[in-house]
Amino acid sequence: MQKKLTITVDEAVYKGLHKTIGPRKISKFVEELVRPHVVRPNLELAYSQMAKDKKRESDALDWAETTFKDIAYEKR
Repeated sequence: MQKKLTITVDEAVYKGLHKTIGPRKISKFVEELVRPHVVRPNLELAYSQMAKDKKRESDALDWAETTFKDIAYEKR
């Protein structure tokens, strides 16, 4: 569900948004910028769902084991 929001910005910012982003795309642009700062994902659920993906887990384990083997042979 979308909600309407009225914000106030400097005239130069408004003109820049209008010129650069386009008059009908400003809301989407602002939402995409703001979203990561105000909408927090449910990481516990996301990690749980990823762990259920056996192919992904197997690939991740293979990658980790290969990476650690490579590190063992690096000169210090």
